Amino acid sequence: MSRFPEADLTKLKRTPAGDRPTKVSVEEFARPLEPRAAATLLASLPDQLGARALREVVTRTVAAHRAGKPVVLMLGGHVVKVGVTPCFIELLERGVLTHVAMNGAAAIHDIEIACLGRTSEDVERNLESGSFGMVEETGAFMNTVATRAAREELGLGEAWGAALEAQKVPHRDASLLARSARRGVPATVHVALGTDTIHYDPACDGAALGETSLRDFRILAATMARAEGAVVLNVGSAVLMPEVFLKALAVARNLGARLEGLTTVNFDQIQHYRPRVNVIERPTRAPGAKGFGLTGHHEILVPLYCGAVLAELA
Repeated sequence: MSRFPEADLTKLKRTPAGDRPTKVSVEEFARPLEPRAAATLLASLPDQLGARALREVVTRTVAAHRAGKPVVLMLGGHVVKVGVTPCFIELLERGVLTHVAMNGAAAIHDIEIACLGRTSEDVERNLESGSFGMVEETGAFMNTVATRAAREELGLGEAWGAALEAQKVPHRDASLLARSARRGVPATVHVALGTDTIHYDPACDGAALGETSLRDFRILAATMARAEGAVVLNVGSAVLMPEVFLKALAVARNLGARLEGLTTVNFDQIQHYRPRVNVIERPTRAPGAKGFGLTGHHEILVPLYCGAVLAELA
């Protein structure tokens, strides 16, 4: 036993998710941009700077897809909250996205949208009242599934997506985890203990989360074994996913992966240090490899990118 005191999580006051006000509803989510409209909009942009970079990213994404190379989406929680999941799901359903990787916050919002149709609380107000993250259903579902996944030797994202499908939760069509499970596409979740609200659920099993998320790391590293000519998109994760990606790529390279022709892209509202060096710069030194930083609001930039990819495919 530790010689230091621990908080007694069994004494936490929990509330039903239905009683918690939220800021985001599935009814507010984006509708995928019609490909011809996307093509027209993209063609109207100047051949300069960010617009030129966006066109090249679209071209490289389509080329990777047509060549049978991986197209990997990595995302943070804010991306789900601004409602662009349907745009990525359209790419998933067209077979463009071949791996979806996310941090724990993105998984929480994705699962709450699937189960409840809404997510995202007022953190500042609820922190002051002591109710931030204290809903019962989210932690109960995610931790129960994680514990079972450890017993069954499954990855964390695979298990959560399969559970959403098996339970036929009402909004699973809007969930990246559920749709990935349905299509048999790897979906991996990469957690840092203590960063997510489900970690203070008394039923949270740190060993189970660690084992299943570590398995997801190995699954991502296996995807990166085919890094040559692949495309990796980091959308809205400033720290965790860039770190996980760099280590997964290091494993893949050590095991013989080639990095020629690799395309990496960081989509974010500002360009942070870690995505710049770990996503854009360090992995793209091989011949033909190239990194891009596309700056803008996710709720505008992501639908344009996804629509433009579909337009070029058509």
